[in-house]
Amino acid sequence: MTRIRHQSLDCSPGCAVEATLQLIDGKWKGVILYHLLQGTLRFNAIRKRLPNITQRMLTTQLRELERDGFVLRTVYPEVPPKVEYSLTPRGRTLEPVIMALKAWGDEHTEFGHVPEICADMKGSPTNS
Repeated sequence: MTRIRHQSLDCSPGCAVEATLQLIDGKWKGVILYHLLQGTLRFNAIRKRLPNITQRMLTTQLRELERDGFVLRTVYPEVPPKVEYSLTPRGRTLEPVIMALKAWGDEHTEFGHVPEICADMKGSPTNS
């Protein structure tokens, strides 16, 4: 569970940033939201787009996004049950934020890795 650092998030201008990050915090939530921007997806379709996520983690992240009002979970009374996930109107308001993160990543990373950090981790200089 996410630790809340302040009881009241009206303490400084940065508290709004902290509050927002608490809602979309986690390795997978932003990526899940990104994929749901393209439209409604079933659980396994999301899982196929995120091959490194476990079923348990995906379930947890989707439940938290649903609890916070970003994702709508629709269950159809069929056998086997059909479950779809889509963004709520509140979730759609994150589109500019998610797309800004993507644009920054496209510009400042290569294949999802920050070159300076990868080179530092290998102990080699960043001059390639």
